[in-house]
Amino acid sequence: MNLDSLNEEQKKAVLKTEGPTLILAGAGSGKTKVLTTKIAYLIEECGVSPYNILAITFTNKAAKEMSDRLFNLVGIKAKNAQVSTFHSFGVKILRNHYKELGYDKNFIIMDSDDSLSIIKKILKSKDLDPKSYSPNGIRNQISNCKNEMMSANDYQKFALGDYEKVVYEVYKEYEKTLKDNNSLDFDDLLLLPIKLFKENKDVLEEYQNRFQYILIDEYQDTNEPQYVLTKMISEKYKNICCVGDEDQSIYSFRGANYRNILNFEKDYKNAEVIKLEQNYRSTSNILDAANCVIKHNKERKDKVLWSTKGKGDLITYYRAFNGIDEAQYVTREIKKLINEGIDYQNIAILYRTNAQSHTLEEELLKESIPYRIVGGVGFYSRREIKDVLAYLRLIYNSKDNISLLRVINVPKRGIGTKTISNLIEKANKENKSIFEVIDSGKELAFKKLIEGLKKESESLTLTELLDRVLEVTGIKQEYIDEKTLEADIRLENLEELKTVTKTFESREGIVSLEDFLLEVSLVTDVNEYDKDPNKVSLMTVHSVKGLEFDYVFITGLEEGLFPHINSLLSSNELEEERRLCYVAITRAKEKLFIVNARSRILFGKDTSNVPSRFINEIDKELLDKKFEEKTEEVKINLEDKFYKDNEVDYNVGDFVYHDVFGQGKVVEISGSLISIAFKHPYGIKKLMKNHKSITKIV
Repeated sequence: MNLDSLNEEQKKAVLKTEGPTLILAGAGSGKTKVLTTKIAYLIEECGVSPYNILAITFTNKAAKEMSDRLFNLVGIKAKNAQVSTFHSFGVKILRNHYKELGYDKNFIIMDSDDSLSIIKKILKSKDLDPKSYSPNGIRNQISNCKNEMMSANDYQKFALGDYEKVVYEVYKEYEKTLKDNNSLDFDDLLLLPIKLFKENKDVLEEYQNRFQYILIDEYQDTNEPQYVLTKMISEKYKNICCVGDEDQSIYSFRGANYRNILNFEKDYKNAEVIKLEQNYRSTSNILDAANCVIKHNKERKDKVLWSTKGKGDLITYYRAFNGIDEAQYVTREIKKLINEGIDYQNIAILYRTNAQSHTLEEELLKESIPYRIVGGVGFYSRREIKDVLAYLRLIYNSKDNISLLRVINVPKRGIGTKTISNLIEKANKENKSIFEVIDSGKELAFKKLIEGLKKESESLTLTELLDRVLEVTGIKQEYIDEKTLEADIRLENLEELKTVTKTFESREGIVSLEDFLLEVSLVTDVNEYDKDPNKVSLMTVHSVKGLEFDYVFITGLEEGLFPHINSLLSSNELEEERRLCYVAITRAKEKLFIVNARSRILFGKDTSNVPSRFINEIDKELLDKKFEEKTEEVKINLEDKFYKDNEVDYNVGDFVYHDVFGQGKVVEISGSLISIAFKHPYGIKKLMKNHKSITKIV
């Protein structure tokens, strides 16, 4: 193989084929190229069978990119190498060994919404108030337990308070519900293979003998189950190559443990560490700024990014008067870039929290700048898509109570909550699925409908089956009859789902409902269905990981916002915030803008802010300041602008005049709020009674 396109360190990483290897790959250092070239080298030059190679990454997008690159390098042989995400790999193990774990072949994978639905039902069955015991909070606690490999019984030892005891009871019942429904959640896709290997040494040995060469991407993002799983499989041959960058570990809230990468040399004796420090993405000034910030972290391995792209522009720093001024500055600069011939799609605006986006959105809309929110409601999270997928899951596995309860009355069939409660009770008594105990009434018509579709599915393609589901169930007709814009959008989304099934059929050459449902359950990539990519991207810093843009604006760089206020009392959390900043900076290829505001309204409060410590950590000669330091003393008092000096005394029945809504009458007074009835079309509005927009008519 010709390795001339690699730099010396990349080449060294490719040629090191035996024994444990840690590749510390800085941002933009070509790690995917190194990984795929290394796999190709093992196949082409070392004679390793692709069947004996396992390559794991974190997203479907990354796995597809790796597979495509590998195919370009070695051709059809690439198909025999196992290249997948951790969760997809877990699914493959479970599909081969479901019996040993006590599951039926047609097990179902529940997504987070399904899990939430189960938890809500458990709380209701125990007569527990969801306001006191948040279903979301309990779901997250259960997931955290699983990420720490802690069973319900393990958790019981720590359940000392009333809330924790409820979590334990729900956790225990939740696991039973999953098992009774022949279902797994996402966390189980990692935990159950570990359980399988611990209880079946022969199965573990089978996988150890098969996967003699293991390559793990983004190793800094591995959690405890992922760490244990890879350690178990690599134990025999120890040909494990982990690629990652502890400086880009930003997912501790998901259970990721960056110490896995720091401890690699302790876990694997005689491990070789190779650093990839040449960056192919950004200019030197951008990389120097990133290096300045990250060197303040203590828990890291020393590496310094460098580039041959030239110094490039200085980093533009603008300190705005307030959040509106910040948004207006960003839009002005974007308009300048567009006038210079830059495409919208090459520009990104980053922020630390989603709450910051609305001010930016308003200014972009005013200036007619097209944008998209990355990380918004995904295609598969839309109600109509989830409904149709629930039908498909029920056709595939009639024991799936969760899917049945979702669609038994979608569209409305007149099956009441009492009927459904009776069915659930009957199923529990007879230890059967709800589908099995249905024997009369409107619910029997629903059962026959599913049975008919199940029979038809044996002779239809996925797309044909989807068409039949839309027609026979009445979902499509319901939206046609609704005749609203929202219904039209939902119909378009259902049509788009046909594109998904057709693409799956043509790509995979199969029409297996089982394989399609498993693939859909593993889709995690956002904005997959944005038909017009030429838009400015708005996203949180967490969402931008793995992406790059020519021009990047990092907004809200203020103490308490970025770094976030919740991190200020913990050195570990503060280091993660700094890694977040490092990730944000290294997304920029040509030009970086850093922006903050002296004051802003956030979460309904007016706050005054000092600049983020991360700005102070950047060498001053790298910054081009676009504001006067003396304006730092300017105080902005929003109350002076919007509120009256003296509080007006109002009584019910008083008439007022509002600058926008016109004349109205006070109908209720509650503290500092007054409710005013205005003429059609405004109706009753609740307003701050001391606001300058309201004048009392005497």
